Amino acid sequence: MRLQAIGDCALLLEFENRIDAAINEQVLRLAIQLEESHIPGIGEVVTSYRALLIHYDPATIDFDALCEIIRPMLQHESGPAQPHKRWLVPVLYGGEAGLDLPRLAHTHEMSEKQLIEIHSQTVYRIYMVGFAPGWTFLGGLDPRLHTPRLEAPRASVPAGCISIGGQQTLIGGQSMPSGWNLIGQTPERSFAAERDPPFFMTAGDQVSLRRIDQEEFDKLSQQAAAGARVSRELQ
Repeated sequence: MRLQAIGDCALLLEFENRIDAAINEQVLRLAIQLEESHIPGIGEVVTSYRALLIHYDPATIDFDALCEIIRPMLQHESGPAQPHKRWLVPVLYGGEAGLDLPRLAHTHEMSEKQLIEIHSQTVYRIYMVGFAPGWTFLGGLDPRLHTPRLEAPRASVPAGCISIGGQQTLIGGQSMPSGWNLIGQTPERSFAAERDPPFFMTAGDQVSLRRIDQEEFDKLSQQAAAGARVSRELQ
């Protein structure tokens, strides 16, 4: 663990440099502790895979005092950070939505059907929602599907893209450049500014994927555009 000053108004707490559910749970647990403690001077708390960025007002609390508050919190950890949810997200694989699916299937010496089955039968963990609004980073990808990112990123990928990069898979939130391998698309809107809250999936949640066809994709896309959530929360 490392505590590092980022300028004069932010503290970066870094754990081990690897993708690990236990480390991610530590990050989420500490974020909740800080938010619930209502410590004067602490502002926004931002989580990532393995680190926590704490914004603070240096006129109210300084770096050393904040470190002294954080260290004891790290010594009393047990259980999950919060009750996590599990979501069933619809996905249309292949076609225009999954331009890289044929190439990935060929690279991994399997059929497209086999690749889809492996990808859609995994239960993923959300490690982070960020980088851009609604971009949801999932860990737990089957090692048989690990694939390097593209050498040259595409100028634009569609909102809702389902893609693979390295040992992770991703639900895209908005149309923007990306170097991840496209294998499908969900009609779900992982970010909607007019929705309260704008995000419904959070770090620590689990995600399962449900394969759908073009007809259902079009139907669900209309529902999502009208403001409906088309993913289902599993019990």
